[in-house]
Amino acid sequence: MNQLLRNSLQQMHTGQIKTNQFVDQWREHNPLLSQLPEKYHRALDDLLMRLESSQLFSGEACAFSQTDLLNSLQTWLDKAEQYLAQQTP
Repeated sequence: MNQLLRNSLQQMHTGQIKTNQFVDQWREHNPLLSQLPEKYHRALDDLLMRLESSQLFSGEACAFSQTDLLNSLQTWLDKAEQYLAQQTP
């Protein structure tokens, strides 16, 4: 589950998948969300919406840097995993 998300991050960094494919994977194949508080849902949705917006412009010319957004998604995933690990007795 989380490996799929990590793999898709790597594929985005290397240009192996398109933004819309990446966003679809994160929205549709993210069982983490059902186990996380609402603030994680909002943060992820915000990042994915910014990433979608960034594809309308050429690369880093957009107000939303794709590289920064991917780094933020990596941080989100790390924190989500950390939160879930703390919830397990």
